[in-house]
Amino acid sequence: MNTPRTADAPTWPAEFAERYRAAGHWRGETFGGVLRERATAHPDRVAIVDPAPVRREWTYGELDERASRLAAGFAARGISPGDRVVVQLPNIAEFTEVVFALFRIGALPVYALPAHRETEIAYFCSFTEAVAYVIPDRHAGFDHLALASKVKERTPSLRHVFVVGSPGEHTALSEVPCEPTAPAYEPEPHDLAFLQLSGGTTGVPKLIPRTHDDYIYSLRGSNEICGVDGDTRFLVLLPAAHNFPMSSPGWLGALYAGGTVVLCPSPDPATAFPLVERERVTMTGMVPPLALVWTEAAPGSVHDLSSLELILVGGAKYSEAAARRLEPALGCRLMQVFGMAEGLVNYTRLDDDHETVVTTQGLPISEDDEIRVVDDADEEVPEGSFGHLLTRGPYTIRGYWRAPEHNGKAFTEDGFYRTGDIVRRTPTGHLIVEGRAKDQINRGGEKVAPEEIENIILGHPSVHDVSVVGVADEYLGERTLAYVILREGAEPLKALAVKRLVRERGVAAYKIPDLVEFVEAFPQTGIGKVSKKGLRSDSSRGRTGSAQP
Repeated sequence: MNTPRTADAPTWPAEFAERYRAAGHWRGETFGGVLRERATAHPDRVAIVDPAPVRREWTYGELDERASRLAAGFAARGISPGDRVVVQLPNIAEFTEVVFALFRIGALPVYALPAHRETEIAYFCSFTEAVAYVIPDRHAGFDHLALASKVKERTPSLRHVFVVGSPGEHTALSEVPCEPTAPAYEPEPHDLAFLQLSGGTTGVPKLIPRTHDDYIYSLRGSNEICGVDGDTRFLVLLPAAHNFPMSSPGWLGALYAGGTVVLCPSPDPATAFPLVERERVTMTGMVPPLALVWTEAAPGSVHDLSSLELILVGGAKYSEAAARRLEPALGCRLMQVFGMAEGLVNYTRLDDDHETVVTTQGLPISEDDEIRVVDDADEEVPEGSFGHLLTRGPYTIRGYWRAPEHNGKAFTEDGFYRTGDIVRRTPTGHLIVEGRAKDQINRGGEKVAPEEIENIILGHPSVHDVSVVGVADEYLGERTLAYVILREGAEPLKALAVKRLVRERGVAAYKIPDLVEFVEAFPQTGIGKVSKKGLRSDSSRGRTGSAQP
């Protein structure tokens, strides 16, 4: 029998594990055990609300029973502890049922996003030697059955495809559950719980191994910071498989606290605002582009959003100009989140002053989160200076799954993770994120931080959003290109006006955008963040032919 503990996943040295247990960070909990405890404590409390296409409610007792029955069905079909199962489901109730069933038997969910297609799915299934793949029949107009058939044909390890909906040649998920039996293996708190996808910008994502102990600690810490309790009604706007909506504090955090999770099929205001009103949602999380859309839509909305108490914005840097708009528009508190699926998560705090909330990306969850800010030679930079962020701690991994060569580059010899972020620390310890090291533009030897310029341009009343990237230049190496989205109905804007705006802010001349292009939308990642890689790719394919110097 396989076990979820595997040499494929580097883990914490014994002295660190002992320290984290002694500090009370790792309390020996498992996800399956947590759900059982909550179901025992309040079986009739609503755990999951799935509004589409017909509203469904599952209580904690029902979710626990469904997970146990599905776990027994998975085990009966030969899925064993340590087996990998690729889960690609949208924001539907079955997503939670499936992952808790896998937690119960010690199998490892491999979280895929709804936007992933054949290249990514085939890689995940092959690389992890997945034994099963869980899909909807169709989602957002895409035929997942055909995709699954292609991948199964190419993947010898893939024995099962389970389908929510009409199964075609595969197996309907509804046919799998059976009467629960004593499990052959009870997962241990230090076992792997699941594999997440890295947010890498090149190639296929790396796989991030998370244990029950470390991830549950991040949930508990997030809940304490965000004030999550049994009365919280958390709206899952972003894909539920992504780290941010899952754990910051996310749907897993809400379930850990005994709250209610409301699944949203689409994050746009037309879909989400009625849900906020009807379900009396108190908390949600979103990426900056979506926060801009909500900020502009809320003042004119006919829906009652007064139940909202807290909106968390993270997943990418949230500009100061945009952050200042959110609270007045939505009438609730803003909390900035800066973190990574590999571990470290920072939050501004509920008792932070307004300026701290809109200008920083917060403090780490744990007193045992170790932070280093270093230069290119790994030497500490002077306090308050920008540098590369390195971190290690009780919920930051010590290596990617089956990636020894990459781990040698991504981690220092003493276990610090190289996040790829450029940050500085304030005297209070709050982090301010300048951007990703790879996003930094080297213009003739001068370094340009895109976020600084984006924040200036975003201050113009005609600008809805902006993204600055570097484009290849024979003389300078890179030039700066500002992609600008104008507000609907706003006064027209010319490239010269954008450049003048930046110049008048008194920045160095080399920071003024060389090119400006007006576009209707930005390419996005699977979770809805702006894809800088996609923008650079567009420019290299000649889309900048309409750019204005």
